[in-house]
Amino acid sequence: MAQGRSEVLYAALRLVAPGTPLREGIDRILQAKMGALIVVGDGPAVLNICSGGFLLDAEFTPQRLSELAKMDGAIILASDGTRVARANVHLVPDPDIPTNETGTRHRTAERVARQISVPVITVSEEMGVVSVHYQGNKQTLDRTPRVLARADQALQILGRYKSRLDAVTGALSALEVEDLVTVRDVVTVLQRAEMVRRIAEEIEGYVVELGLDGRLVELQLEELTGGVLADLRLVGKDYFVESPEWMLAQVTARLAHITDDELLDLRVVASVLHLSSDLDLDSSLQPRGYRLLSKIPRLPETIAEHVIERFGTLPKVMRASLADLVEVEGVGEARARAIKDGLSRVAESSILDRYA
Repeated sequence: MAQGRSEVLYAALRLVAPGTPLREGIDRILQAKMGALIVVGDGPAVLNICSGGFLLDAEFTPQRLSELAKMDGAIILASDGTRVARANVHLVPDPDIPTNETGTRHRTAERVARQISVPVITVSEEMGVVSVHYQGNKQTLDRTPRVLARADQALQILGRYKSRLDAVTGALSALEVEDLVTVRDVVTVLQRAEMVRRIAEEIEGYVVELGLDGRLVELQLEELTGGVLADLRLVGKDYFVESPEWMLAQVTARLAHITDDELLDLRVVASVLHLSSDLDLDSSLQPRGYRLLSKIPRLPETIAEHVIERFGTLPKVMRASLADLVEVEGVGEARARAIKDGLSRVAESSILDRYA
């Protein structure tokens, strides 16, 4: 789900997304121009840093939350947010935990969230700002219109990047059919696909933050990114050099962890394929054929693997006769004919798209 967003915050953000009871209670606190410190979790670790206050163990309602916020102490909710466990509590986290926050409430919130793996929500009385702290991460909530505006802008950028990805992916397909692929062609596709994935990840964060208001954004996101991750994996599977220390899962994992600046360097992107370090970007490569075989309807990936194990590379698969294909495990005459016809259609459409 973007460099600026942290996965560990998403579960916490879902609790306070528009349309949830907790968000309604927080909005009531904001409207009353009050502050609050809310801990979502009432396990032993939380209770160990609680002092004073009173046991409530009452059903959570937005109205009850706003009433309890009139007291100065923290409010302790059950981990699922359905019950109010305690109220008017004084929290005593480890004072040696570093914090960059100012103000007693916010410093306490950051320390509790760092010390214990529970979301801590602060509502600033003076600024009218809501923040979520979790495991050293902090997210300040914006008003829904502002989040929607950012999401819309990100969707427009995603659309442009997806168009560029489609163009380089189509070009790669044509080059694979013609057996003219270079390292540059492959890593350009990987680079563009990873850029699309990162923008999509950022938009996923907006969807989480928007809650019920993010349904249309989520639908547009799914439409724009359908198949991108599968293609990214298959490109890696077609070209990476496998070794005991370097498996397919490490290709996408390493690609996801390189920095934005490194992503612009094609040589760094090429390194995720575990190719020879002195290999030139214009050196030739041959695909194994997983990606193009995946475009053949109703051809299971396990069968594609058997085909590639038998022939080794896509050019050899394309030159194989029906009799050769029939000999492959799991490929009968009907499936062999489907593979030949399917690859012919993919080849024809790819070349037409490239040179039309």
